[in-house]
Amino acid sequence: MTDPDRNVDLVLRSTRVVTPDGTRPASVAVTGGTITAVLPHGRGYGSELPPGARLEDVGDDVVLPGLVDTHVHVNDPGRAEWEGFWTATRAAASGGITTLIDMPLNSLPPTTTTAHLRIKREVAAPKAHIDVGFWGGALPDNVADLKSLHDAGVFGFKAFLSPSGVEEFPELDAAQLATSLAEIAGFGGLLIVHAEDPRELAAAPQRAGAKYADFLASRPRDAENAAIEGLIAAARRLDARVHVLHLSSADALPLIAAARRDGVRLTVESCPHFLTLTAEEVPDGATEFKCCPPIREAANQDALWQGLADGTIDCVVSDHSPSTTDLKTSDFATAWGGISSLQLGLPAVWTEARRRGHSLDDVARWMSTAPAALAGLDTKGAIEAGRDADFAVLAPDESFTVDPAALQHRNRVTAYAGRTLYGVVRSTWLRGRRIVADGVIAEPSGRLLERTDRP
Repeated sequence: MTDPDRNVDLVLRSTRVVTPDGTRPASVAVTGGTITAVLPHGRGYGSELPPGARLEDVGDDVVLPGLVDTHVHVNDPGRAEWEGFWTATRAAASGGITTLIDMPLNSLPPTTTTAHLRIKREVAAPKAHIDVGFWGGALPDNVADLKSLHDAGVFGFKAFLSPSGVEEFPELDAAQLATSLAEIAGFGGLLIVHAEDPRELAAAPQRAGAKYADFLASRPRDAENAAIEGLIAAARRLDARVHVLHLSSADALPLIAAARRDGVRLTVESCPHFLTLTAEEVPDGATEFKCCPPIREAANQDALWQGLADGTIDCVVSDHSPSTTDLKTSDFATAWGGISSLQLGLPAVWTEARRRGHSLDDVARWMSTAPAALAGLDTKGAIEAGRDADFAVLAPDESFTVDPAALQHRNRVTAYAGRTLYGVVRSTWLRGRRIVADGVIAEPSGRLLERTDRP
């Protein structure tokens, strides 16, 4: 036993631990909430545990790095009846997520000034079951606030190029995008963008009613493609760092790949619903499937998976955007657009990934390592020495049928109701502390996170 071993307080052992070097049998040593070593399974201290350390052997269950979800609408304060930090972080923890970053809308006030950020933090602090960070918002009239928000520790700035759906968070036109992006690039920040072109949307047929085909026609791929093309041009011109949110149109993948080859600093995410649900299966009137941009056809989904496989799409995050049940009317034109999936993202993605021949190493890269890298969370996203001891313990071959009543979301409306999914989360660990075990959730112990490169 070496001197560092004497400080170990937890050894988590499994025959399948997902590490940056692949899945292997291992014993993970934890000291004070930080991973200090990933040892061969056979070492694992055996009967010679360091004084005060405890051994947790999860057998053949898979130990993944805790998931990092960088796209969550918690809506608290102001619209906490839609969700809230207490329920959102319980749902996240139940789904193996140990870190989330909250979007600047649909809370009231939105996170667009340092005063609003302070309000958000005060509300979140006593309710956070997992670690929580915050995005700021880029609006037409808050360019002067962006640097102070950056200095206060937000992870970047969210902007819309088309109407957001809430009046307090207006979109940027081309000139406003350029102004905000130049300001953000000037201090080395990140702009994350809802990329749909308002002119393409205005030109698309707009029909009210329950038919999903009509709604899909109202949000054409060309709207995404045109907006992404414009964003790439602005990022290239300003040498700015940009991120495309919730990519739905696979037609944009060649544009994205070409921009990267040209040196544009561009990253891209997609979401579980785009990768696991298809337009062909959405029943008319089933607005629990409504989101913007929309769930598209199966052939488009196949191309998105190819984009994940070849690295054009970096990460998979939820875009958890809940509402109260009454806002999910049967009219696709007027129903709230958002899919609740915070608790179900891991099993949903794993179910489809395994069918397509992908591994849990891939899932960990898409849903933990890459989102952590996007946000600059260098203590999250991997099981290796020096990282936070955040884990999701998964039984990957066990299945369950989604029962909305079993979800921790405040409003239990879900597009996954009745679906059979693979991957049961046995337990979730935050900095070496088990916060979920077989469905039982501990009291809040999450921390509020800030960018690590703050001045």
